[in-house]
Amino acid sequence: MRRVGLIGGLSWASTARYYEIINKAVRDRMGGLHSAPLLIDSLDFALVARSTSDADWAGASVVLTDAAKRLEDAGAETLLICANSMHRVYNQVAASVGVPIIHIADTVGEAAKAKGIKTAALVGTRNVMTERFYRQRIVGHGVSLLPADAELAERIDRIVYDELAMGRATKDSERYMRTELTDIAKEDVQAVILACTELEAIVDVNANVLPILDSTRLHAMAAVEFMLGD
Repeated sequence: MRRVGLIGGLSWASTARYYEIINKAVRDRMGGLHSAPLLIDSLDFALVARSTSDADWAGASVVLTDAAKRLEDAGAETLLICANSMHRVYNQVAASVGVPIIHIADTVGEAAKAKGIKTAALVGTRNVMTERFYRQRIVGHGVSLLPADAELAERIDRIVYDELAMGRATKDSERYMRTELTDIAKEDVQAVILACTELEAIVDVNANVLPILDSTRLHAMAAVEFMLGD
């Protein structure tokens, strides 16, 4: 198995989910006592969370680039940035290392293409829903996206940073997301892209009117395919 490096701690709650998905998949594929050869650089999320200004993102780029270099030096053969929002600095981080970094939006776009999905609603934190760095990557895979819902994005920001990133999932937030997804299902779309690595904690991805493309699971499984590939 090839060794995968995770840039984690973004937040720790979602990184734990990556670890679980990857190891369960390796166990199921390999059998016995097999588990995943992972390297994890778990960052202090407070250093980069809620980045908004150019200066904030420049600082986040340095933090993630340093983590990527440490993982490469430790022997990682590919890397994952374990957060949708932090892919805003993907290009800078990828340029700093000699190993590939699997882009989370590419795994979503490839899954959408495989399922024949041409139209979708993008659901995530504010910068993921509204900025071009993520939307354009998805559109590049032939998926048309609904316009961003600014009110939904603001509410998800509060849910993620005030609750889920700290390992708390509330019934109020779960009900809110269920209502929003029900409303989205009334739009002219074929699927919902769950583009936040924490939202799976309050969204049942298997119990909605529309199919849900869960970025966390798709990204983690791309790591498994790399790990076990020829």
